[in-house]
Amino acid sequence: EPMSALNPSLSCGKQVSEILQHHLKLSFSEAKKDTLSLFEKVKLPLPHQMYNSYPHQISGGQMQRVMIAMAIACKPKLLIADEPTTALDVTVQKEIIQLLKELQKETGMSLIFISHDLSLVSEIADRVLVMYEGNIVEEGYVNSVFKHPKAKYTKALLASRPTLEMRLQKLPTIASLEDKSFVPKEITAQQRAFRHKKLYTKQPLLEVHNLSKEYYTNMGLFKPKRVVKAVNNVSFSVFEGETMGLVGESGCGKSTLGKTILQLERASAGKILYRGKDLTRLNSSEIRLIRKEIQFIFQDPYSSLNPRFSVGETLIEPMKVHGIGTSKKDRKEKAMQLLERVGLNEFYFSRYPHELSGGQRQRVGIARTIAMKPKLVICDESVSALDISVQAQVLNLLNELKENFGFTYIFISHDLAVVKFMADQLLVMKEGKIIELGDADEIYANPTKEYTRTLIDAIPKGR
Repeated sequence: EPMSALNPSLSCGKQVSEILQHHLKLSFSEAKKDTLSLFEKVKLPLPHQMYNSYPHQISGGQMQRVMIAMAIACKPKLLIADEPTTALDVTVQKEIIQLLKELQKETGMSLIFISHDLSLVSEIADRVLVMYEGNIVEEGYVNSVFKHPKAKYTKALLASRPTLEMRLQKLPTIASLEDKSFVPKEITAQQRAFRHKKLYTKQPLLEVHNLSKEYYTNMGLFKPKRVVKAVNNVSFSVFEGETMGLVGESGCGKSTLGKTILQLERASAGKILYRGKDLTRLNSSEIRLIRKEIQFIFQDPYSSLNPRFSVGETLIEPMKVHGIGTSKKDRKEKAMQLLERVGLNEFYFSRYPHELSGGQRQRVGIARTIAMKPKLVICDESVSALDISVQAQVLNLLNELKENFGFTYIFISHDLAVVKFMADQLLVMKEGKIIELGDADEIYANPTKEYTRTLIDAIPKGR
């Protein structure tokens, strides 16, 4: 969790430099030079600017890369990498994996690579351990475990992965594979075309016209401010009941676009029409009323949960605010049902965020969002912290809610296999601009832009 692991009161460069100064006894100028070199190695854009930036001024993926730079700064003998590429887009992820492999060759470094991305594990690891409920259930060489799994749990994990080859109605979960209730059903091109014909005859639920969001960054005390166009003249429509997939490299403006739609960030220019009403012209009390209908699942589950609220209080509070439930007892029952739907049992009701794993916190965030029964949900890397089996359960749940309640999603993710499973339309962003927009299956099959092709080619395929 780079968002909570970095010191918010120190610049990113300072946090890496002080490690080099302390452990390698480098001078300030030598440490700065090495830090800038590390930032280039981990593919951070504008290294000098990143050196002076604070964690809150950069994206989640960029923070993750700062953490990787810190970890490899002293060329360790053993590196324990705990989900090191979770917040990274596929192209940077590929480059980071290559960097770790090069470091292993150069320094003989050993690597314990902890991840829920099975394809990625199969590409980097020599041997693999599979754990379930605190126990090792399978151990062996990668080719052996992935091609001939013995444990039921390993088989279920491998089967739960979304693939680019086919579009399933539902992903298999551990439970559905164990009780043998899962029957794979593919969504055909004809079924998709029929659904889309029905979907796109309606008026759009959300229309974004020429939307821009600019930030001003301070480069120094006597230097002029620099304008950063995080979102640059973006236009698209989202229809009720559809899922718009939003992909692109970290720092390309995906999260900023989502926050600007919800008016957590004020637009610099353009219109955001929700049911024909321009959100950019509403005052704060009018925005508050509409937020029950537009909800956001945040990328960082730790900082988006109140540490003083138990899980139960976290779910019940928005119900109270928006008048959901007839009594305290009714709201508690609803909260229990929500926990069950996201794969958490009743014991989590009285727990606090610090007692939960990253994936469990993310599920609480999802439960809090769906408690509102919103019309539009902006999912910002909402399943990136979840292991494959829980991810399958949550993705199935999101699709069930879309089917049953007409939910509409803007699904922001760097995992293109997950986006393929979820999306009707696909929107590809680069440097704040839309470079490709259209039917998801068509773009995956025949991308028209080189950048989109690079993203798709970088998806870990496994061995």
